[in-house]
Amino acid sequence: MSHDTKHAEHAHPTGATYLKIGLILTIITAVEVWAYYIPALVASPLFNPALIIMSAAKFAIVVLFYMHLKYDHKLFKALFTGPLIIAMGTITALLFLFGKVKL
Repeated sequence: MSHDTKHAEHAHPTGATYLKIGLILTIITAVEVWAYYIPALVASPLFNPALIIMSAAKFAIVVLFYMHLKYDHKLFKALFTGPLIIAMGTITALLFLFGKVKL
């Protein structure tokens, strides 16, 4: 069996897709920076969770498209996302523990 037939080919994103992803990442970053300069938002208890969610969204976009995890085998996705979920849970617990997020 040749190397070409062993591994299924997948469609790679086009240049237009990368431009759209770059635009989305730029918009999310602009919203993060904009939010930081509004004192009422910074004082809000939802400020830190909102920044964490926006950062996590950017992280997911970069990993899925620029690191091509979207096109990898399911095993690699599981090996990456499992520890990521544990890390996110740990960070969230620490935010609650040290009073940065309150219910």
